[in-house]
This record gives sequence, C-alpha cells and structure tokens, in this order.
Amino acid sequence: MSYKVGIPQGLLFYDYYPLWKEFFNNLGAEVVLSNKTNKKILDQGVSNCVDEACLPVKVYHGHVCDLKDKVDYLFIPKIISVHKKEYICPKFLGLPEMIKNSIKGLPPIIDVEINLHKSNSNLIPTIIKTGKHFTINGFKITSAYSKAVDSYKKYLNLIGRGVVPIDAIKMYNESLKDIKKDKNKLNLLVLGHPYNIYDDHISMKLIDKLHKQNINVLTSEMINIDKINYHASKLPKRMFWSFGRKIVGSAFNVIEERKVDGIIYVSSFGCGLDSILIDLVERKARKEKLPFTLLTLDEHTGEAGVNTRLEAFVDMIRWRLDYENNISTHG
Repeated sequence: MSYKVGIPQGLLFYDYYPLWKEFFNNLGAEVVLSNKTNKKILDQGVSNCVDEACLPVKVYHGHVCDLKDKVDYLFIPKIISVHKKEYICPKFLGLPEMIKNSIKGLPPIIDVEINLHKSNSNLIPTIIKTGKHFTINGFKITSAYSKAVDSYKKYLNLIGRGVVPIDAIKMYNESLKDIKKDKNKLNLLVLGHPYNIYDDHISMKLIDKLHKQNINVLTSEMINIDKINYHASKLPKRMFWSFGRKIVGSAFNVIEERKVDGIIYVSSFGCGLDSILIDLVERKARKEKLPFTLLTLDEHTGEAGVNTRLEAFVDMIRWRLDYENNISTHG
C-alpha cells in the first residue's frame, strides 16, 4: 500500500522540501503538496490560528487545512535546532501542538523532534523513527535518506549558482545549466526569512516583479556559507538564531563587498527576531551609504502600497546611479 504524506507549502518548505520529498518517495510513499498560498488558504489560516501568531504561521495553518482531507499522514516535525549551538525560532518548536489544538479532523501527524543543538548524533535515530511509519527495515530507511541527501545537494548547487529556491525546486531534477547574471542590470539583495520572500502570495510576487524590471536578485541562500559565517562572527556577541546568522552574515558580506546596489528587507509584522536583525542590517547599510528599504507585511497589507514603495525605491537607486556623480558641487 502506498501512503500519501502531506507537506504544507509553508515555513521551512523552501529550505528542505527536495530532501523530504526524495526521502519519502524512496520509501515508497507519495508526497502530496498543499496548493500554493492563495486568499482561501490565508483566510483558513487566520480563522484557525491564534491572533498573536505571525503571518507565516497563520498561512501554515491554512496549508494544513488544505491538505488534511487528502493524505494519510501530515509531516510537521518539531524543529528545535538545525545547527550546533543554534536555535530555530520558537514558533517551530510548538508548531505540531499548535496545529493539533487549532485544527480538527486531522490525520496522524509525523511530529518527530529535530534537535541538533548539541550534536548531529541524534539525526539518524530521528530519520529512522520517521521512516518506520512506512517500513520496519532500518537499512532501507537509512539508504533512502542517503539517496535523498545526494539529490538535495543538486538543489543546493542550483541555488549556489544563482537560482532562487522557488525556481530551483522546479529544476533540481533537471540537468544543471550554466547560469549567468547580466552585469549591466541593477543588483538587489532581498533579505528576510525564506518563507516570507519565496511565498508568492505573502511577498506579492516580489522577486518576480524585480525580475520583470530587469533586476538581478540575490538572496541569503545564494551566498557562500563560509562568507556568511565569517561576517556573522564579527558581531560583538554570537548570533545563536540560525536565521539571524544567515541574514546578518549575508547582508554584511554583500555590503562590504559592494555586490548589490540596494537592499530590500521583507518582514512579517510582529516578528521578534526581525526587530533585531532589521536594525543591525539597516545601520550597516546606512554606514556604507547603501540604499535600504523595509517591507513589513501582514494579512491586511495591500499590494498597491507595496508596488508603490518598490517602484519608488528602484527609481531612486537608478536615478542615483545615473546622476549622483554628476551633481554640481556649487553651494
């Protein structure tokens, strides 16, 4: 019997989906995705989640509602840490419990705990525990995971070569191509948590809009991890949030190396971590005289306002590049 495993297209979907998909497929399970975020999913999420939650968590609840009657299992891991001595945002820690208490009529949830804070030693037992929902053969489970990791590396390779994750997910099973950026185009860094910037509904197709304006888009996922860690290490205190290290390290790297012409930071209203990260990045950008703008989103944000701010920011940068050096010094 082939089981159907549901994976919501929210939160860490853009970080790990290719890995999860290959793992479950290798065990003979069929992976079923929720629909892409839309107004119906957003409305369901808002109706079935506590008011205090941030927009991405509300959207995730909507994806679960979209999936729950279509699958035999829901894969909603309890993620505590994915790197040694670092933590993921607390919203991931309590996610399975939030879902169970907020949404009725759910299928069984695979809510294994992923905690690599002390070491990676408990990763394989977690993988085996997950795989035992489909087979009792431990060797088959570890082999399925090993093959999934090999496939996942192709996905990461694509991102490292300049493909944004939303496109890399579509391409990671295809042969790799030479990916080149137009050196004559404007270059912008789009910062933020991946579940904000890569979800077309939450971000209102921000990356697509930039591409249509002939702008090269750079994100944290495209920057070499060694450079990210080097620049993050310059902070007075160690950054123990994984997303924080990645966002700050990548921002400092592109600012110091002058890789981009400006920075757009996308944040969801009420994100405690972003309240710190935005200040760190903005101070650094202003010190180096690099244009910076912040887009704060929630379920009430209108697209027209976002478009206006985006167009004004891009026009300002282009004007600055074309004319700033030609302004008379008179007066």
